[in-house]
Amino acid sequence: MRFHSARLGNELHIIAESNPDAHSFAAGFYVNTGSRDESAAINGVSHFLEHMMFKGSQKYTWEDVNRIFDEMGANYNAYTSQENTAYFANVLPEFTEPAIKHLSLLMRPAIRQEDFDTEKKVILEEIAMYLDDPGHRIYETLMETHFAGHPLSRSVLGSAKSIGSLKRQQMVDYFQTHYGPGNTVLAATGKLDFDRLVALAEKYCGHWPSATAPRNQRTPKFKSQKKTVTDSKLNRRYTMALTPGPSAQDERRFAARVLADVIGDAEGSRFYWALVDNAIADDADFGFYPHDGCGSFYFSLTTNPDRAAEALKIAKAELQRVKSDLTDAEVERAKNKIASGIVLEGEVPMGRLRALAGNWLYNKDYRSLEMDMNTLLSITPDSLRALMKDFPFEPMTVVTLGPK
Repeated sequence: MRFHSARLGNELHIIAESNPDAHSFAAGFYVNTGSRDESAAINGVSHFLEHMMFKGSQKYTWEDVNRIFDEMGANYNAYTSQENTAYFANVLPEFTEPAIKHLSLLMRPAIRQEDFDTEKKVILEEIAMYLDDPGHRIYETLMETHFAGHPLSRSVLGSAKSIGSLKRQQMVDYFQTHYGPGNTVLAATGKLDFDRLVALAEKYCGHWPSATAPRNQRTPKFKSQKKTVTDSKLNRRYTMALTPGPSAQDERRFAARVLADVIGDAEGSRFYWALVDNAIADDADFGFYPHDGCGSFYFSLTTNPDRAAEALKIAKAELQRVKSDLTDAEVERAKNKIASGIVLEGEVPMGRLRALAGNWLYNKDYRSLEMDMNTLLSITPDSLRALMKDFPFEPMTVVTLGPK
C-alpha cells in the first residue's frame, strides 16, 4: 500500500492510500465541523445539514441522489459527530469517476426552502425519539454537565428549541462558512490511480470557493461532580461517568485504548467479572474517546435501582485497583484483541478510509496499518501505569438516570 497527497488551488486536500490488490474503491469528503463548531443559537445545524445534503443539488433531486448511488451498486452513507461530518461511498473501481462526481454534487446542496421545512419536521421527530432512549438522554446530560461552558457540551442533534427556530438562511451561512475546501479533505482508499483521482477532484471540485473555519480550541476545565435525573417511567437505573483522557493528537491514545479494553470490554474485562458476571449490573462498559485537543475515558452501568450505588462503588474501586495490580497477561490479551480488529477492518478499503481520514483531520499526517500495529504492540504494562499517573480517572463527572 502507498500513501499519496495533493492539494488543489482552492485548498482542498486530497489524500489516498492505494492498494493494487484491493477489489473495490472507497472515497469520502470529510469536513472538519460538527456540533462543537456551532453557536448555541444554531445548535444541531451540522446534523440537520447532513440530512439536507441528500435532498439534492441544483442538478438533482433527492430521488436522483439515491437512484444514482444505487445504479453504481454503491455502499454509501454519512455521519455527523461533535467534531466532523462525513459523506462516503464504496464502489467497484470502474465506478471511480461516477462516485467522485456524485459525491461532489452531494457536497453542493441546493438547500431548498421546501426541503428545509419538510426535513425540519423529520429532525424534530428524531429528537423526540431519542429523548425516549435512556442511554441517549443520560449521554446528552453527561456531556452537557462534564463540558459545561465548552463547545463539546453541545448536542449533535440540537434541541427542539434550537432546531424549531432555525432558519434556512442560517443553515446556508453555516454551510458557506464551514464547508469550504480549506476545511475539507477528500480521502480515498483501495484500487485507484492517484493522478486520475486528483484530476477528477480538480474537474468536479476545483471551482469550489475557498473558505476555512478555524476551530475554537479552548481547553475545557473539569471538576468532580454528580448529577441525578429522575424519571418515574423507568424501572432501571443508568449511570454514566466521564473523566479526562488523551486527545486525538496524543500518542498515548493507543495506550488508552488498550487500558479501556482491560477495564471494560464486553467480555473478559475487569468490569465484566466484577459487575456483570456477579449479576450486580446488566451492562458495564468502560471506553475511551479521543476528542480534538482533549479526550475522555467513560463508563456506563445499567442496574436495578437498588444496586446502582453498589455498582458505582465497585466500578470506582476497580479503577483504583488497576493502578496497582495490572498484569502482563491482561495487557497482552487486550492488545491481541485490538490488533485483530485493526487488521480485519484494514483489510477492506472502507475500513481503511475511516482510519485514514480520521487521522488526517486531527493530525494532518499519515499512519499506515503497520505503524498503528507497531505502536499498539509496543505498549507495555508500564505504558499503562504511566498513562494512569497522567490521567488518574479524576476529576470525574457522574450522572444517574432512573426512578425515584
